[in-house]
Amino acid sequence: MASTVSVVEEVEDYSFLPIIHDIIKCMDKDSPDVHQELNKLKTKIQEAREQISAMPGIDMSPALQESKLRTLREQVRTKNQLLQKYKSLCMFDIPKPS
Repeated sequence: MASTVSVVEEVEDYSFLPIIHDIIKCMDKDSPDVHQELNKLKTKIQEAREQISAMPGIDMSPALQESKLRTLREQVRTKNQLLQKYKSLCMFDIPKPS
């Protein structure tokens, strides 16, 4: 459950369009805030790079990722088959307490 919360916290908005729009507006107005907006864009790009480099599996080649995915899918298939097998087995009747 804690891993689900940490994943949700890590999700951020990496939309660059609003910042680029602000930069263009500042340039149209010859505003001195252009440098500030450019720094915001640089910061946002750097954060996105850091997030990408921290992703699991980013250091693996696409072929290795596909191989790992096939292995994991096969494990899921096997576990599902075992689960179905155990569900279909006869269960012992447990006497109910009177």
